[in-house]
Amino acid sequence: MIPQRNSNPSAIVAASRTFFVTSSTAAKRSLFQTSRMAELFLEVLFSYSDQGKFRLHEFVLMRDHFHLLLTIGPEMTVERALQFIKGGFSFRAGRELDFHGAVWQRGFSEVRILDEASYRTHLEYIRDNPVRAHLTDSPEHYPYCSACPGFILDPPPQGLKPLGMRGALRHG
Repeated sequence: MIPQRNSNPSAIVAASRTFFVTSSTAAKRSLFQTSRMAELFLEVLFSYSDQGKFRLHEFVLMRDHFHLLLTIGPEMTVERALQFIKGGFSFRAGRELDFHGAVWQRGFSEVRILDEASYRTHLEYIRDNPVRAHLTDSPEHYPYCSACPGFILDPPPQGLKPLGMRGALRHG
């Protein structure tokens, strides 16, 4: 099953855009239960962030899926950013870990983040994910989550509407 997409690919001409993105492994296999696979995924994720392909604000890598909060610039599409991440990981897993099976389900889902409230909601969802899955008692103790100390992330995006402003702008 292909996840629901919410963006309109023909409307990509814009300034920087922030997204909450989710993608799952093929057949929801627990591919990232080994530290080798999980650490390689994070290496790939951070390498593309370091190259400026996107700004990475938050992430969690679960056993069979990941969630990201990322911002892409006007020269990038969310589809292309995910192609870098998923394709880059698949390529390196084959080359470095001799993994040659299907890695990802087709597609991904995304939610456009327009205001501070949505950003905060999705940030909390990411950080609570390993706790809800009973993998840890605290997000700070889960090694594949941006809440874990030691990760260098991009600051929250500038220009999000302040809490409560979206409704005020719509109604007057």
